[in-house]
Amino acid sequence: MPLLTSLLLFARVSAAEPLRVLLWNVQRGANYFEDGPEKTVKVIRDSKADIVLMQESYKNYRLGVKLGPWVAGELGWHSYQGDSDHLCVLSRFPIAETFYYSSYHGIGARIRAAEGKEFLAWACWIDYRANVSQRLIDRPESTVDELLACETKESSRTKETLDLIAHLKKTGHLDTKLPLLVAGDWNSPSHLDLGESTKDLHGGKVIPIPGTIAFEKEGFMDAYRRIFPDVRQHPGLTWSPLQKVNGDAGKEEAQARIDRLYVRNAGLRPTAARIFPEQEENPGIPQSQRKFPSDHAALLIELEWEDAAP
Repeated sequence: MPLLTSLLLFARVSAAEPLRVLLWNVQRGANYFEDGPEKTVKVIRDSKADIVLMQESYKNYRLGVKLGPWVAGELGWHSYQGDSDHLCVLSRFPIAETFYYSSYHGIGARIRAAEGKEFLAWACWIDYRANVSQRLIDRPESTVDELLACETKESSRTKETLDLIAHLKKTGHLDTKLPLLVAGDWNSPSHLDLGESTKDLHGGKVIPIPGTIAFEKEGFMDAYRRIFPDVRQHPGLTWSPLQKVNGDAGKEEAQARIDRLYVRNAGLRPTAARIFPEQEENPGIPQSQRKFPSDHAALLIELEWEDAAP
């Protein structure tokens, strides 16, 4: 095969390779697990992710450094955590530019993938208080307005989400033509999971979560729900593989899809998803000895470049 033809073929194959994005809240810098940092590296390697958008990348006390940049070093990757206490972007591709919004709520990066393709990726986190799913269990008599107060009054989730979107507008990231990925631990279910077709699963109520509706109105797609629109067949639960088996005795622990990736602009199309861990561990195993080092499941989303050659 002539050299030029060979190079063109290689370029087509490279451009067609999907982008694999792992979003994961790793639980307090993996401090609660024996060999937690090493277990974190293994999960990421096994996932074959290209990008990790991480929450709770706190200092690991055994290592004496923040978890995310250390993991990136072990993988031979690039990373950006900046002045954030716990948010980190890890990438096997070069990071061309970084963006800082808030130590707790958002940091981002412009990443240069294969064949010069670029995209924007943000790691985010918002308020954990007054979880709607848990309120439905603890107080099933709650009205829709009372449940929505979990989002607007008893927590700052709605405000923090709207402020984040406003920041993305201010920085021009909602005007760019680059694919925009915004991933986070949103600490609340999506309105797509609490609609009319499944209201028997959530107390007979339709619950319009303001923050997730705001993302939808700004043109973002919920990547997991785009791939798996059927909530019953694919609930996509990310909270919690740990609390599900080790919750307080006698108390039902809410299970919900609180970790989500939002995608905006043409260029990247969600096509596949996996959730880790793929198998439950024995509930009798102490937390420190568990193989999967977090109370949040990790979500891997595979995205295809829309202009890739077939």
